[in-house]
Amino acid sequence: MLKYFFAAYFLLFGNTQDLFKYWKAEIIRRDKFSLHRLLREKKTRERNFLFWWRLANEMFIHGGKFTKRAARKINIKLLNEYGCDLGLGLRVGKGLTIFHHTGIIVTSTAIIGENLTIRQNTTIGRKQSDDDNDVLSIGNNVDIGAHTFILGSNFEIGDNVKIGAMSFVMDNIPSGCTFITKKDARIVNQL
Repeated sequence: MLKYFFAAYFLLFGNTQDLFKYWKAEIIRRDKFSLHRLLREKKTRERNFLFWWRLANEMFIHGGKFTKRAARKINIKLLNEYGCDLGLGLRVGKGLTIFHHTGIIVTSTAIIGENLTIRQNTTIGRKQSDDDNDVLSIGNNVDIGAHTFILGSNFEIGDNVKIGAMSFVMDNIPSGCTFITKKDARIVNQL
């Protein structure tokens, strides 16, 4: 219950400039901020997740010790309810769209542009050997298919990229292209 107190305190006295920008783009979906529309639109499952995750993420980025602790508790509750783990401290531009939250994991060290679309059972993570200062950069207008695995850091996915379902990405993808991982076709003969 204390986490909601810190959330309200952050909304009243914290650095919420970016938070309202994200809420306008992802929850309200209008240029003008309306509290009534915000509360009405957040009733849908997808937008409710974005409402709380954006709040927790901004609390984590701009808050103090107790606010960060409250943000972690909100994020744990979201993980338990939705099965979606977006790391706190993640820098992702406005226009985030998540279809089917189940199994989505995104590391907090990624830098993601605007209008990212991500689908179920997708992982954007790091290797254990990656340096703490290394980041994965994903551009604007990127569409990531279901069951995709993006692993590593120190590489870049450009703007206007579509990544097909069940792809495995460990290297640069240039802007304006579609990426798929071809599978080996194997025939298994039974004796």
